[in-house]
Order: sequence, then structure tokens, then C-alpha cells
Amino acid sequence: MNKKQQKTTERRNKIRRRIRSTVKGTADRPRLSIYKSSKYTYMQLIDDLAGVTLAASKAKSGVENAKEAGSEIAKAAADKGINKVVFDRSGYRYHGIVKAAADGARDGGLDF
Repeated sequence: MNKKQQKTTERRNKIRRRIRSTVKGTADRPRLSIYKSSKYTYMQLIDDLAGVTLAASKAKSGVENAKEAGSEIAKAAADKGINKVVFDRSGYRYHGIVKAAADGARDGGLDF
């Protein structure tokens, strides 16, 4: 990892820790977490109090696929009777894939 990548990763982790100190998921209102790798976008609904993942979704990287992953996770949440969540962007900027995934989840019926 070169210096620029290392600096970016450290910055994102610092922001991620700051967000996670305030955002907590419960059974009534779980945390919708997003993670981006170079190939895939992952989304999870997490109950932090019980330490349980309630639902998960995975899609190939890209804006269109992220929107589909958002609607998939919204459908899985609706099946479990969940309609309100807390969004955890995991230190990523609310732009591009992250925004598309959030919009897909909102279009699917999740409220955050």
C-alpha cells in the first residue's frame, strides 16, 4: 500500500470510528451498514444490542448494482417487519455508490 492509499484508509477509519460512536442499531431500528470493496458492495442490517446481523445483501461494484442491492436489502427488511433504520456510511463520502445504495433502500421502503 503506498502512502496515499494508507492516508486515505486511515482517514476513512477515523471517520468510521467517529460515526460508530454515535450510531447504534437496535431491534426496532437496526443499523444499515455499507462496505465497498473493489469488486462488490455489501450491505447489512445489524442489531448492535444483540450483536446479530438481521439481513445482508451483496452486489457487484457500480452505481446501478448498488441501487439494486439497496432495494434488495429493503425487501429483506420488509419481510422481517422492519421499515426504519439508521444509516451507517462507514466513513465513505455520501456520493456515488453509497448514495445510490441509500436511494435504492429508500425507494424499497426503508425510512432513514
